[in-house]
Amino acid sequence: MGEPSKAKSIFNAIRKNKMTNIFLVFLFLIIIASIFSPYFMTAYNIRSQAREFAFLGIVALGQACILLLGEIDLTVGTTSALCGVIAGIFMVRTNFNPFIIFILILILGAFIGFINGALVTGLRLNSLVVTIGMVGILNGVNLTITKGQAVLNIPESIYFLGKGSLGPLPMPFVIMIVVLVVVMIIVKLTRLGRYMYAIGNNRETAKILGLPVTPVRIFAFSFAGMLYALAGLIMIARLGTAQPSIGSEWALNSIAAGVIGGISLVGGIGNPLGAIIGVAIIIVIQNIIVLFGVSPYLQTAVSGIVVVAAISFDSITNMVSQRKKRLTKLD
Repeated sequence: MGEPSKAKSIFNAIRKNKMTNIFLVFLFLIIIASIFSPYFMTAYNIRSQAREFAFLGIVALGQACILLLGEIDLTVGTTSALCGVIAGIFMVRTNFNPFIIFILILILGAFIGFINGALVTGLRLNSLVVTIGMVGILNGVNLTITKGQAVLNIPESIYFLGKGSLGPLPMPFVIMIVVLVVVMIIVKLTRLGRYMYAIGNNRETAKILGLPVTPVRIFAFSFAGMLYALAGLIMIARLGTAQPSIGSEWALNSIAAGVIGGISLVGGIGNPLGAIIGVAIIIVIQNIIVLFGVSPYLQTAVSGIVVVAAISFDSITNMVSQRKKRLTKLD
């Protein structure tokens, strides 16, 4: 009697897990796409989508760390673009080793994130407002430096990071997996991760308990900024040029991926792995649009619909949960 009861408990736990439902939605989309398009499951399409998946996956993991704290970061694409452009300029116009520049640009991305975090925590400002302002600043610097033109002749020595493969896996996808492992270790296996969940659940209570609220929030923004820079660097290695418009849709899509993946916008709830499943869903939807011959002008609209639907669903879920709690207390 004990074994069946234990198995039933495990099954119920899996069934009630939000990520299980999200994964089932992902599988459903794959089945639909496979049935209606003979090109969806081809090796070329899978490899192509794996590369696209990797870029959005890396920035979504950075955004997930921010969302867990109950914050939002809109500087995703602008940080990636500016870091990519600066990296490209230094690689083309100086004799520095491209990989030393690579490391320095990761530090630059972390510094941009640090500024975001310092403004949010030091001045007690809303992260949405701060990052909207920073988007304007970073875009302005980007356009001033480039005059809106791409930086050409990126050294071929870094191309393997964007165009290469490790066995059957595209290199950007491999890098994303490494980033996922690092993020999961930080969030799930360290004291820092526990602090992030505690602060996201209730910042004031975390302060009363003596948790290092400000350093943890600044770390999350800095770490996210470094991941945005990493995505930008891999993208210039993929394109062979540094485009000022890199990652123009990454901000909204990274937020949508996190929310679709079960990370609450109010913080303290969710799993970075869910954000990766959310990215997979977004990439499959975008691929379906292309394969089914939908006008490319509608692709941005569909992405916007996905974002609004994801955020609306999260809000409705929170309202229903709060109502159930109130009814339980009344009973």
